[in-house]
Amino acid sequence: MRLTRKRLAVGTAGAVTALLAVTGCGGSEDGGKKVPETASGSLEQIASEAGCKPDMQTDADTIRQAICKSKGGKYILATFATDRGQREWLNGAKDYGGYYLVGRKWVAVGEQKTVTALRGQLGGTMEEGSEHMNPGGSHNSGGHSS
Repeated sequence: MRLTRKRLAVGTAGAVTALLAVTGCGGSEDGGKKVPETASGSLEQIASEAGCKPDMQTDADTIRQAICKSKGGKYILATFATDRGQREWLNGAKDYGGYYLVGRKWVAVGEQKTVTALRGQLGGTMEEGSEHMNPGGSHNSGGHSS
């Protein structure tokens, strides 16, 4: 199944909206805790490392997306066919606010405490969405990344 940019953008907006309905910065350490090597692999492999049984929402050639649940809360886990596709998705999704744990060709999106906890299992870097959608966020300068 091929997705056009317009359909992908609509899917992105829908996923972020769904996430908002269900729903740090650092280098190699996060609050004194060692951050593991960034996870890689298929959506199922990454979900397994996070202790999640993914509830698939989108299964396309360019993006695979699932809802996951953990002790820390619900989050969206997405994997991408290309780095460019991932960056385009992130750039669009960040307009809706939220907190993003980013690895190579994957993203976990959820509340700050949820993705911060996931970082201890999956590694990756934290990014934050738009300032106007994250009132009181820790780095509200328009999408700071670490």
